[in-house]
Amino acid sequence: MGIARFEQWQERLGLARNVLAARLKHLVAHGVFEPRLYCERPKRYEYVLTDKGRDLKPILLNMMDWGRKYVYAGETPGFEFLHAGHAVHPITKCMECGETIDKAELQVVLHDDAPTLAEIYKEKTEV
Repeated sequence: MGIARFEQWQERLGLARNVLAARLKHLVAHGVFEPRLYCERPKRYEYVLTDKGRDLKPILLNMMDWGRKYVYAGETPGFEFLHAGHAVHPITKCMECGETIDKAELQVVLHDDAPTLAEIYKEKTEV
């Protein structure tokens, strides 16, 4: 996207400095971004996606496609991902059989013995 520095994020998003700082700190703490020093005096950082952050791209593509349809509804979005010069409209395929997934055919399976998100986060923070 070309946006990596605090000032660029603030200009693009229009957030208050304290709000942006808190959000970037949260994303760094969760391993989505990695801060890299680019200026020693004063200390300034750019925020670079980690592998974990780059793995969010398919999710972002689907959310952007949803936003194009329901939020922008024909208006031009602030940015978009292009492939071969055209807007991306992602599809979901099954990794096992390769078929395109019809969302109406998806089944939900509950695993009663699976840990809750609260339990997983508690375990990760008790180091």
